[in-house]
Amino acid sequence: MRTLKEWKQNALVHTYRHGFSGFAAHLTEEEAKSIAQKPGVVSVFEDPVLQLHTTRSWDFLRYQTDLETDSNPGSVSDSKSQGQDDSIIGILDTGIWPESESFSDKNIGSVPTRWKGTCMGSDDLDSSKCNRKLIGARYYKVSDAVSAKYHSARDRNGHGTHVASTAAGNSLPDVSYYSLASGTAKGGSPSSRIAMYRVCTFIGCQGSAILAAFDYAIADVVDVLSLSLGSSALFRPEFSTDPIAIGAYHAVANNITVVSSTGNDSPSSQTVVNVAPWILTVVATTIDRDFESDVSLGGNKKIKGEGINFANLKKTPSYPLIYGSSARSNSSKVNDARNCKPDSLDKNKIKERIVLCDNDDGEYSMKEKLAELKRLGGVGLVLNDDETRVVASRYGDFPLTVVSSKDALEILSYINSTKEPSGDNSSYCNRGRKQTSTCSGLLLIQSPSYGTKNLLKPNIAAPGVNILAAWIGNDTEEAPKGKDPPLFNLLSGTSLACSHVSEIAATVKAQNPLWSPSAIRSAIMTTG
Repeated sequence: MRTLKEWKQNALVHTYRHGFSGFAAHLTEEEAKSIAQKPGVVSVFEDPVLQLHTTRSWDFLRYQTDLETDSNPGSVSDSKSQGQDDSIIGILDTGIWPESESFSDKNIGSVPTRWKGTCMGSDDLDSSKCNRKLIGARYYKVSDAVSAKYHSARDRNGHGTHVASTAAGNSLPDVSYYSLASGTAKGGSPSSRIAMYRVCTFIGCQGSAILAAFDYAIADVVDVLSLSLGSSALFRPEFSTDPIAIGAYHAVANNITVVSSTGNDSPSSQTVVNVAPWILTVVATTIDRDFESDVSLGGNKKIKGEGINFANLKKTPSYPLIYGSSARSNSSKVNDARNCKPDSLDKNKIKERIVLCDNDDGEYSMKEKLAELKRLGGVGLVLNDDETRVVASRYGDFPLTVVSSKDALEILSYINSTKEPSGDNSSYCNRGRKQTSTCSGLLLIQSPSYGTKNLLKPNIAAPGVNILAAWIGNDTEEAPKGKDPPLFNLLSGTSLACSHVSEIAATVKAQNPLWSPSAIRSAIMTTG
């Protein structure tokens, strides 16, 4: 280490000394090769940038199955069942919004005496913001390119706040996302403590920061570590060069259960990430909540779509319907037009119309297509996409709904067989108690995993679609026109599934303090 400091001024980024030995530094390729050849060096690898794997879910989960962690009444663990506030969940994510009521310490006991962590202050987050609920917050400098405003544990993205409150947020009645999904929002164990380790910024989640967080979390003595992030399925590092696998290995060796998300790159085969055997890997399922945004055709025919929008498109008058390929410009290809790619449609054919578009090009996002139709004067978008149909995305004040390919064919048949086809996009509705079955849908990750052919991953599934949880308090971009920023938001992804299982792991640990991470993983995977 001394030689390294002599080589370059400010070369050292992080040192790892609590749970394992190592460092992160700015090196040339030749310097890295030289260090790799030294005795005792296990691996040297380039610092990767990983990505985030972006209420009623807990009630639904408990309705589906009862968790039993000890069959011996009166045992030591039974005496713990009323004192789950001793469990500490460490979360590696984008930071936290400490002012949220989800993290209030009202009616919560003193901080566990074994806690060795701290609350790092910054210009926008005073250390006094931590309390008996949010007991710790750390952040890590990841790059000179990242603004100084990210040298803070404050969440500027929303993801960290959302997953933290999903795992262990307080029970709060009468909350919603602008009247949607209204009810009581709560984490799995509202009395558990939270320690946030901010490792992600707008550029992603730096591997060196992730390792630093693991290192400090081991020293801080957390019970569970929750990581709703990872690589893409295309980036398949060996365990010896994977910061999550390395950090998790040492955490588990220090009796910390590590829970992580699988990623959202399905439905292709072998798309699971975070596949190390010592990690509890979680995939997402749906819950009994559905957000409809229906298409009403002539003759009172209604097609069920999925999506959240705050449009004021009226049922009368109805609007002309047109298929994207029928509205192509003279210079565009039919395939581009049916997918409503930018610059492929004729403005005169789009204006004041609802447009049916396919979404199988994989080149432009739904919101890019929405922006294009809005620019051309279209009044609504019906998107044909079986995979996206599973998840209700948010589209602001523009009428957009996603339908299945089967329903899209019915709409197209109506357009082709009707002289003046018309329709409207009716307001959304929350079918929160209607849907009783679950499915993995879009977020199912196929096994076996790429890294361990003889090991099936993921380990378990948990709710991860349309989950309501706390949000950052200054997100004006998320707010519909004329509305205040939301205090709660709806997200989907394996991130939220990870949060659910993280709190189950913390609950099992609180009731069975002598259990190892392997025993906790086994109990969760085999409980029916």
